[in-house]
Amino acid sequence: MPPRKRTTRRRRWPVVVAILAILIGAGWIAAWNYAAGKVETTIAGWKEREARVGRSYTCASQSISGFPFRIEVRCEGAGADLKSHQPPVALKAKDMVVSAQIWRPTVLVTEFTGPLTVGEPGQAPTVAANWRHAQSEVHGLPTAPERVVIAVEQPAVDDTAQRKRLFQATRLDLQGRMLSGSARANPVIEVVLKLIAASAPSAHPAAALPIDADITTVLIGLKDFSPKPWPARLREIQQANGRIDITKARLQQGDSIAVASGTLRLTPRGRLDGELRVTVANLDKLLPALGLGATPPPQAPGNQVGAALDKVSPGLGNLARRNAAPALAMGLAFLGQPVELEGQRAYALPLRFNDGVVSLGPLKLGETPPLF
Repeated sequence: MPPRKRTTRRRRWPVVVAILAILIGAGWIAAWNYAAGKVETTIAGWKEREARVGRSYTCASQSISGFPFRIEVRCEGAGADLKSHQPPVALKAKDMVVSAQIWRPTVLVTEFTGPLTVGEPGQAPTVAANWRHAQSEVHGLPTAPERVVIAVEQPAVDDTAQRKRLFQATRLDLQGRMLSGSARANPVIEVVLKLIAASAPSAHPAAALPIDADITTVLIGLKDFSPKPWPARLREIQQANGRIDITKARLQQGDSIAVASGTLRLTPRGRLDGELRVTVANLDKLLPALGLGATPPPQAPGNQVGAALDKVSPGLGNLARRNAAPALAMGLAFLGQPVELEGQRAYALPLRFNDGVVSLGPLKLGETPPLF
């Protein structure tokens, strides 16, 4: 008799395990469907809040999938009308997929499929962007993000009206994170931009040459991080007497390398004001790209440096004027401070912003546009 009891117990275990598996599976399905329903409700509420401030988002079709371990929301024919922007802007993308793992619900990963077109509502698009792969990660709640990471491989932006390339790169990375405060009160935000082989062929001959960049800035003076245009955020910084700290900036174009750091503020006109300490190696190889490879005409930057050199030693400026780029580089170096940068001889010069007017040492470079 005892052996029969043990056999009966052994036969019951598979049944118990099967029942438990069915119950767990049913519970998991119910939990996933509940979470999917909450996601739909959250998306609808977010769209409603955005519409109240002049930003409407649409999908030609929307679906939710990803069972069993993630929730994935696919928006085909994604569109956005930003009526709060002046002038109003309409954006359209081919496809957008937002997903979150069940065990990491506060990390949202979004993948975008191009092209993305930009234009005024009801009008033909004027700008088109495309890429090989584009993805963003948002850490934290959508209403209170803690960190945002955007990575784009082989981005390209074109002016469709004039049929010209505005921007292209091998890779673009943009990261933002909260250093202190919160999204609701006094956030201090660090922004890191990294570019590999970036160029803007139609902007300037110097911008047509590929450049690598690694720039870290800190924005201080924001009231909050609620949805609003960037010009409004920058105006907040100015009104709060905030600042933009350039904690690290490194740019390389060919053999020329430049690093910079310093603090910038904003004037009531929305112009940059302040000073960065810039250190440049192989400056003579960069000047021809800036259009300083030939004898400078009157009022050209070369004559500005020449005039400054004449004040130091009469006749020294004429040398810079006659020999253009090489002598101009020597003149700027003479006015700067000799240092070493990444094992190369370099010179440090102040890059000054005076209510938008930009000068590198005695050389006036131009004027920055207003930021708001």
